[in-house]
Amino acid sequence: MEVVNFIIQNILTQASITVALIAMLGLILQKKSVGQIISGSLKTLLGFMVLSAGSSIIVGSLTYFGKIFTEGFHMQGIIPSIEAINGQAMNELGLGRDIALTFLAIFVFNILIARFTKWKYIFLTGQAILWMSTMTTVFGYFAGLRGAALILVGGFIGGVFAVAMPAIAQPFVRRITGMDEIALGHFCTIGYVLEAGVAKLFGEKGEKKKSVEDLKLPAQFEFLQDTYLSLMVVMVPLYIITAAFAGQEFGSTLSGSTNYIMFAFIQSIQFVVGVYVLLAGVRLLLGEIVPAFRGIAMRLVPNAVPALDCPVLFPYSPNAVIVGFITTTIGSIIAMFVLPVFGWAMILPGILTNFFAGGTAGIFGNLTGGRRGAIIGGIVHGFFITLLPALLVTIFNNMGFVNATATDVDTVAAALLYAWIIGPIMKAF
Repeated sequence: MEVVNFIIQNILTQASITVALIAMLGLILQKKSVGQIISGSLKTLLGFMVLSAGSSIIVGSLTYFGKIFTEGFHMQGIIPSIEAINGQAMNELGLGRDIALTFLAIFVFNILIARFTKWKYIFLTGQAILWMSTMTTVFGYFAGLRGAALILVGGFIGGVFAVAMPAIAQPFVRRITGMDEIALGHFCTIGYVLEAGVAKLFGEKGEKKKSVEDLKLPAQFEFLQDTYLSLMVVMVPLYIITAAFAGQEFGSTLSGSTNYIMFAFIQSIQFVVGVYVLLAGVRLLLGEIVPAFRGIAMRLVPNAVPALDCPVLFPYSPNAVIVGFITTTIGSIIAMFVLPVFGWAMILPGILTNFFAGGTAGIFGNLTGGRRGAIIGGIVHGFFITLLPALLVTIFNNMGFVNATATDVDTVAAALLYAWIIGPIMKAF
């Protein structure tokens, strides 16, 4: 058991190591030379680490922005945080071992389902699987499941989600990337498909559809065709204006000896730097993982497709990522004020979710409905990903998680499956 816990906690939860080992396995199964195996494995590890470094830079910048946003606009409410739920579940409920074993069970069920069904997707976003295992374990526990039943039921549900969500997204991913060699492994897929549907319904049609990537600007603004410069033009005033609303007294607590406005400016540039690093990591990762994965496809799971985290799609439609981030944030702010009118909790905008999930949703919306579809779909997406966490608040309160809720709509859907279906069935028997 100690060995299993060590593997789960120190290897499988380290996404970069897991992906590198899978790449190594694929190269070994292809009977590559020792040099090619070492090179391919290390480049895969490097690509993922560069991607993760970019994500960390973005997270740091957005964490700062979230603080000044809350202070500047005097908002009080619940911030969705599955990390907090994970910590309370492990420390106060003693579910750490069950969460770890459910994590492993999800991975095993994922491989089995991919091997014996037409769904050939191997979900490689380790952190997303960890959050799914947390939700299925917590809700399974309060539904009355214990021991092996808790782990196996949670593992099976998580395993189904791990192959079903990439399968649902794949028709869109195929059109976005122009290939079938990669899939989307991110548990926000229901929201992406919703935006795609809304964009198709209310967006531009047929040949008249104009992509945000084809936006033509006057000569004096042609520099905005550069993804990073256009992102700076959006983020710099957003950060500075928000910092001004937060005020010098609060801003200085975050900026230290640096002027709080200048610090906001630097943080906005850090955000753009993070995006640059992240996209460089994506390009390096895809150059190695796709060829290496063919070995697994040939031997273990025929025609297997790696399902990777959402940033792998960002290089294909970078302008749509920006539009998706902005419109999702607008939608989440609207929902923040509207939902309390109907008696639901006030859910504060999750800036990280709005960027990663909103940016990915923007790509889907732009694909199916062009510019108008991306804008309208993005606002609906922001409202939707705020509504689902609001639905969970009362359930979490009844379970002892006060003022807590979670984001990532697929994991929320899994939780509601327990709360509305599995739990009542367990109580009936």
